[in-house]
Amino acid sequence: MNEQPISSRRRHLILGAAATGAAALSHPLSLLAQGAEEIVIGGSIPMTGVFAFAGVGINAGIQDYVKIVNDAGGIHGRRIRYVPEDTGYRVDASVAAFKKITSQNRVNLYYGDSTGFAKTINPELDRNGNILMTGASFATELNDPQKYPNQFMVGPDYTEMFGILLRHIAKEKPGAKVAFVYSDSEFGRDPINASETVAKNLGLNVVIKIMTPPGSVDVSGEVIKLRRAAPDYTIFHGYILAPIPEFITQGKQQGMTSKWMGTFWTMDSSTVMRMGEAGEGFMGVMPFRYYYDTEKAPMLEKIRSMRPEYQSTAYIQGFVSTMLFLESAKRCLDANKPLNGPNLKAALNSIKDFDTGGLIGVPITIRGNSIPVGRIYRADMKAQRMVAASDWITL
Repeated sequence: MNEQPISSRRRHLILGAAATGAAALSHPLSLLAQGAEEIVIGGSIPMTGVFAFAGVGINAGIQDYVKIVNDAGGIHGRRIRYVPEDTGYRVDASVAAFKKITSQNRVNLYYGDSTGFAKTINPELDRNGNILMTGASFATELNDPQKYPNQFMVGPDYTEMFGILLRHIAKEKPGAKVAFVYSDSEFGRDPINASETVAKNLGLNVVIKIMTPPGSVDVSGEVIKLRRAAPDYTIFHGYILAPIPEFITQGKQQGMTSKWMGTFWTMDSSTVMRMGEAGEGFMGVMPFRYYYDTEKAPMLEKIRSMRPEYQSTAYIQGFVSTMLFLESAKRCLDANKPLNGPNLKAALNSIKDFDTGGLIGVPITIRGNSIPVGRIYRADMKAQRMVAASDWITL
C-alpha cells in the first residue's frame, strides 16, 4: 500500500516485542557489539495510524516465529532478536526508525511498512549492503531484482494478483467481460494497465475501468456506468473496504449480476465480514491459508495453539516473512557465508519447493522478488469465514 495522511501519534514508541529486543535498546553500543552473533530483525511497524489493523498482526506474526526458532535453539546456536519501532504508517517516521535501529544494532533483516518506505530506503539498503528487507507492500515496481536487489515480497505483486484472478476467471468463464474499479492512488493504479493486457491475452474483455478517490462515499454515478457495461466480473483494487460495499449494494439494487472480487488488503476475513449482506460470495486472491482453514497445515495448528483467537492475514504475512528471513539466514550459515544483503538474497533465491508448513498451500520457489502464488477464496457470510473457491494458482 501507499502512504495516506494520518495524525502523528506515538511515532517513536518502542513496541513490546521480545523482551530481549526491548532491553537491547537500552544497552551501550559496546555491549551490543558483544552480542553480534545474534541474528537481528529490525522493523518499521505501523502499530498506530490508519494501517494499525495490519501492523498489530504483522508484529505478532514476527514475534511468534522468532519465539518458535529461539525455543528450538536458534540458528547454528545464534539467537534471533527482533527490534521494532512504531511508525504510525508515515514514511519519515519509518526512515527515522530504520536509522535508529540500524545505528544501535547490527541488523541483518528488516521489515518495512509501506511502498513509500521501501522506495525511499532502497538507496540506503544498497549502500549499507548488510540487510535483506521485505515488508507490507506488494507494489509491482518492487518486483525488480536489478533495481531492488536487497528486497523481496512475501506473495505475488499487485499485477500478479490480478493475473491470478484473471486466470481463474478465464477458466471459469472463457471470454468473460471484466471491469476494473480502482482508487486514484499509486496503490490503486499500480496493476491496471499491465492487467488489461493480461486480460486480453487470456481472451477476456475489459469492458470498463473506473477510478474513484480513495475511500469515496458517493459512487452512484460510477455504479450507473458499471451497470451499463454489464461486466461478468468486477475487480476492486486500491481500497481496504469503502467504497466496495456501496458499489456492490447499489449494483445489486440495479439488477447487476456481476461477481465481485478484490486483492490482498481487502481480503482479510474480518474486513470482508464487515461488508455484511453485500459481502456474500465476494471473492479475491490470497497467497496464504486463513487462520481457520481445516486443510492439513501443521504450522497453522502451531499458530492456533499459540494464539487460540483468530489471527489476521497480516499476521500470517508477518509470520511467513520471518520464516523466509530465517531460512535465508540458515542457508548462509550452512554455507559459512557472512550474513549480508547479497548473500541473504542469493540464499532466498535458492529456495526451491519449500514447505511453509501449509501456510502457503503449495511448495514455493523464489526466483526473483516475489512469490507469484495464490488461491481464490469466497465469502460465506452464514459461516462467517472465507472458503476456498479454487486450487492454488502459480504463475
